[in-house]
Amino acid sequence: MLFSSNVFLYFYLPIVLVLYYLSPRKLRNFTLFLVSLFFYGWGEPVYVLLMVAVILLNYVCGYLIFRRQEQGRSAKKVLAAGVVLNLLILAYYKYAGFLVDSLKHVLPLLSDLPTPQVTLPIGISFYTFQSMSYIIDVYRKDAPVQKNPITFGTYVTLFPQLIAGPIVRYYDVAQQLICRKETVSAFASGIRVFVVGLAKKVLLANQMGQLWLTLQQEPGTLAAWAGIAAYALQLYFDFSGYSDMAIGLGRMLGIEFLINFNYPYIAQSITDFWRRWHISLSTWFREYVYIPLGGNRKGLRRQILNLLIVWSLTGLWHGASWNFLLWGVYYGVLLIIEKLVLLKLLDRAPAFLRHGYTLAAVLLGWALFYFEDLQALGAFFDSAFRFVPTAVTAVNQILGYLPLMGIAAFAATPAGTCLYKKIRGKRWIAAGELVCIGALLLLCAAALASQSYNPFIYFRF
Repeated sequence: MLFSSNVFLYFYLPIVLVLYYLSPRKLRNFTLFLVSLFFYGWGEPVYVLLMVAVILLNYVCGYLIFRRQEQGRSAKKVLAAGVVLNLLILAYYKYAGFLVDSLKHVLPLLSDLPTPQVTLPIGISFYTFQSMSYIIDVYRKDAPVQKNPITFGTYVTLFPQLIAGPIVRYYDVAQQLICRKETVSAFASGIRVFVVGLAKKVLLANQMGQLWLTLQQEPGTLAAWAGIAAYALQLYFDFSGYSDMAIGLGRMLGIEFLINFNYPYIAQSITDFWRRWHISLSTWFREYVYIPLGGNRKGLRRQILNLLIVWSLTGLWHGASWNFLLWGVYYGVLLIIEKLVLLKLLDRAPAFLRHGYTLAAVLLGWALFYFEDLQALGAFFDSAFRFVPTAVTAVNQILGYLPLMGIAAFAATPAGTCLYKKIRGKRWIAAGELVCIGALLLLCAAALASQSYNPFIYFRF
């Protein structure tokens, strides 16, 4: 069920809010647990049982870790078993076909081996990572064990961020799961953030996605660069819009999620970009992979190896395809180069050069990210770097979308937020906010009624 769908906006969400606030406080987690399972089961009822199995696995592992530590015994084997089982579940559903096909290419003797046809459960990468964060946090004693299985199930299944993040680490919300206070001001703030996220998705991301699909059919250097710029904007507004909607929904339910995007396209280095883009994923890999591997504490060579491992895994987390591995390695190499030498040079360079370098590197990265067919990727790079005239029809398409691209580019900067902060104290701002939010909601409703193109990119991860 998409947040940007009429079923969610006009049926599911109002019913959930009524049920939640009519429930006694002690039963609100149970209500959330049930409606979240229904939310997930709406799209994939067969995989609700898989999610329940993941919940039970990690609940039991967390409790066993707690009991062993309480008894003064080692809990490493329980932790290792929990992590391995989580990864095996993820590997089977996400990578089985890819691994078999890869082996068949490397070992011709296996060419007759059938490729497993496994459907990827929506959001499995997100909820398995969240579940692992719980048992690791309990093992580290960063968070208390959760003895109530319903409360733990609520954490794993929370519908606002269940299928596309942000990835919520257990210790960030452990206290809120037990005791939270819903307020009118938080609810109102949640509505504002949700509507802004919805507008990002419906009014900007969908339009940029349509331009990208159109320009892929048109050869030419201008079409290639304008198309990948449109795709970059689509990705940002699609995913950050969903994250904003998740944060807004959380506030309506009295739960505060951490921000997931911080204007990444104003970054002036790749290092800076990854501090701003998909913050919850970068944080997860830093906390649970990079630092346990030794981080930067074991010398430069080990640090370089750790970065390559982390970014290879980051790439594969996004999908079972060679282009995602290349994308991860690409960023790993760039970050290593920056760490070794480039950041010092960038510090002395003018801001426009730093920004230009970062945007160019990111756009090339998005090409790697998009094209799973490596031949199509090669054709794109050929058009981008060997001058090919662009057809008049494509130029007209680009010119037609230029005003919207300008609005999207402006919205991807903090300029609007800075202006809002300056005028927020004015008496008339509350009425102005209400009018703007109402107008955005009406525009989104009109767009949803007329649009047939309404995908969500990160569902497949």
